[in-house]
Amino acid sequence: MKKMNSFLAILLTISVLLSGCYGGEGGEGGGEGKDAAQVLKITETAEIPTMDSVMAEDEVGFNIMNQVFEGLMRLNKENEPEPAVAEDYEANEDETEYTFTLREDAKWSNGDQVKAQDFVFAWRKAVDPQTGSQYGPYMMNGVIKNATQVSEGNLPPEELGVRAEDDKTLIVTLEKQVPYFISLMTFPTFYPQNEAFVKEKGDQYALNSDNLVYNGPFSLAKWNGTGQTWQFVKNEEYWDKDAVNLERIEVTVTKDSQSRVNYYEAGDLDISGELSSDYVTKYKEDPNFVSYLEPTIFWLKLNQEREPFQNENIRRAIAQAIDKDALANDLLKNGSIGANYAVPKDFVSHPDSGEDFREANGDMLEYNPEEAKSLWETGLSELGVSELTLDILGGDTDNAKRMDEFLKNQLEKNLPGLTITLTEVPFSVRLQRDSSLDYDIQVAGWGPDYQDPMTFSDLWVTGGGNNNMAYSNSEYDRLISEAQNELSDNPAERFEALQEAERILLEEDAAIAPLYQEGKSLLVKDYVKGLVTHPFGPSYSYKWVSIEK
Repeated sequence: MKKMNSFLAILLTISVLLSGCYGGEGGEGGGEGKDAAQVLKITETAEIPTMDSVMAEDEVGFNIMNQVFEGLMRLNKENEPEPAVAEDYEANEDETEYTFTLREDAKWSNGDQVKAQDFVFAWRKAVDPQTGSQYGPYMMNGVIKNATQVSEGNLPPEELGVRAEDDKTLIVTLEKQVPYFISLMTFPTFYPQNEAFVKEKGDQYALNSDNLVYNGPFSLAKWNGTGQTWQFVKNEEYWDKDAVNLERIEVTVTKDSQSRVNYYEAGDLDISGELSSDYVTKYKEDPNFVSYLEPTIFWLKLNQEREPFQNENIRRAIAQAIDKDALANDLLKNGSIGANYAVPKDFVSHPDSGEDFREANGDMLEYNPEEAKSLWETGLSELGVSELTLDILGGDTDNAKRMDEFLKNQLEKNLPGLTITLTEVPFSVRLQRDSSLDYDIQVAGWGPDYQDPMTFSDLWVTGGGNNNMAYSNSEYDRLISEAQNELSDNPAERFEALQEAERILLEEDAAIAPLYQEGKSLLVKDYVKGLVTHPFGPSYSYKWVSIEK
């Protein structure tokens, strides 16, 4: 889902139920305690990179778009896809064609009807190679009919398998049966865009809040395109506005825990945002403390365009030289757990046996400093050098900086002859450097875009839009291709093929160095009701939040 600082929730371990709804039900309009001002004050970890839904590729952007736009489907309070702009849909017998009927009362914030053509326009734009979207091809290729040929410039966008039969009827043709297709329809890449408005604004579209129209629960306000503050205001044209209690959400970017806690204690934030380890220790007994495990994995990307990482022993040594449990338990202290895997635990299970993905595949690339040292010395000998200097590209938040220092210490301590330098940059800069493979080692992560292991597995196919580290293995590619095609109607064999692909990625190739499965700890005022967290796609929904003092 998202590239992470990158950015979700599934197993809520303290005060939050698995349904993902925090602070009680709330959010149905009316009710006791609703006389309080319906204004929520929150924080984000970074500035908004883009508000063009076809260009978004990060947690911050996706999370914001989930508040102000809406697709055919939306994740509800129980994290199940439910009709949104579409009031109904039906599929043909082999589930390769879906017909969506749009609701009459779906409107844009300027009063225009949301039409089927708005989806056609946005989806074509997302896969048009002239647009330059990363997520359009990533989400649609191999799913929507002809998306691959369109994104590669071999067919015009008009050949994409989506058409408007009339204003209310959208027909989507798939390349094949896609088990997770309906959950995809909740994701921001598949949101509509008001074609007439986009064309009217031209190159000014989405550059600030005035150059956008919205069809979600809220409208974006007071965003100048680069600022560190903005607002969400209730969208009176939204078809389900009666379910929306909040009149306004005030957002401030804060990149360090101290500032977030200070603002929270001063009453300037109702939700603290993520806490660093020091504050987790301080507040873990607070009744407003919330901690949960997300299906989000962080790892080190090892750029195999760089000569050292073309050596398997070097890659494997780095992967086994880091004490991941110490990272999670002693440094992060936020509910994270050390990860020796690429597909998270408690996320997906075998369609026949019900066994969690992790139970069968177990741990790989576990911490082993002695073996790491031996592999490192072998790798240096094979490279014909006695020492290496490598740079870690990381984030500029306080949590990221502390983790980078930990990684530097671990690697230099356990791998003699290694010098680590640290480059800490804003998230938008890291995205740019990732795309251009301008790094040695990168701290990166991924949260799921849909509830299927493929959202992690297809990251590493040769030439994939999110690979960006020059990894390539033909057997891995074959397994992913089979899972996407020949095995699409055989759920058990498909699941097992993806498990085998993970073993190739880690056990055989040590292509990445897994670090941890992310937990989040934060403080939420007890009067905030109805906050919903999601296990895939955007992190939060504020649609049902209310203030009940």
